[in-house]
Amino acid sequence: MQGILFSLLAGVFICLQSVFNAQASTKLGLWQTNAIVHAVGFLVSFSIFLYVRDGDWKSIGEVNKVYLLGGVFGAVIVFSVMKGITSIGPAYAVSILLISQLLVALLIDSLGLFGVQKVPITLNKIIGIGIMIAGVVVFKLK
Repeated sequence: MQGILFSLLAGVFICLQSVFNAQASTKLGLWQTNAIVHAVGFLVSFSIFLYVRDGDWKSIGEVNKVYLLGGVFGAVIVFSVMKGITSIGPAYAVSILLISQLLVALLIDSLGLFGVQKVPITLNKIIGIGIMIAGVVVFKLK
């Protein structure tokens, strides 16, 4: 249940962040907004870390260095979402974003990439993705 609640919370904040960032970027520019968003995010994250203390800096040597590219991905994500929203609007951009997330997650699950437990692709999953794609097509029809 906790996983569902946090996933719902993430979905709400991803959408809000995307719209806020796109609006800010119209005045500040895409990369300045991106830099500010990540700087503020760093300050908030680091402040919470100092309070919670849920890690050990010495363990960073044990982490696969590829996994530390998450920050680079974050910069690309924020830029791409702002560009998508300013180009095609929030609802359509987020719909496409969700489908691409689901497709990549399905690929990661089905191949067991990055240390994730391998989960087989089923017909239900393929049908579900097909319905989502059809939904976006219907949503975009004029």
